Amino acid sequence: MRTLPSARKKARRLLVQALYQWQLAGGGPVAIEAQFRADNDMTKVDGDYFRDLLHGILDAADTLDAAYSPYLDRRIEELDPVSRALLRMGTYELLHRIDVPYRVAINEAVNLAKAYGPEEAHRYVNGVLDKVAAANRPLEIATAR
Repeated sequence: MRTLPSARKKARRLLVQALYQWQLAGGGPVAIEAQFRADNDMTKVDGDYFRDLLHGILDAADTLDAAYSPYLDRRIEELDPVSRALLRMGTYELLHRIDVPYRVAINEAVNLAKAYGPEEAHRYVNGVLDKVAAANRPLEIATAR
């Protein structure tokens, strides 16, 4: 069964909220997922995608941070929590979800940065993820041009 793009968009929105919560309060992926499923209407959300990204990102947070940190102009600890969550999400999709086109992964993170991040966060997220994509999906980028 094909998933609607809007269902994944909603999954990403909830994911960023879950990552934000995790960064501030901690907790394991199972507990965070259970809380978000209990607190949110998941009927129009791609729940499998939410679960895959949440568990994958929390399990690989240090690896994801290492993948995007060379492209930062500051230390990771100095990033605001929303931008950090978005960079982790975008980097995870670029590295582990090859079924998601690189442009979609970047654009979804940028759009969420516009909605939830501090001023100009969308430009920062775009610049960093563009470099992550160039380093990890060069063939896809070359083919798209």
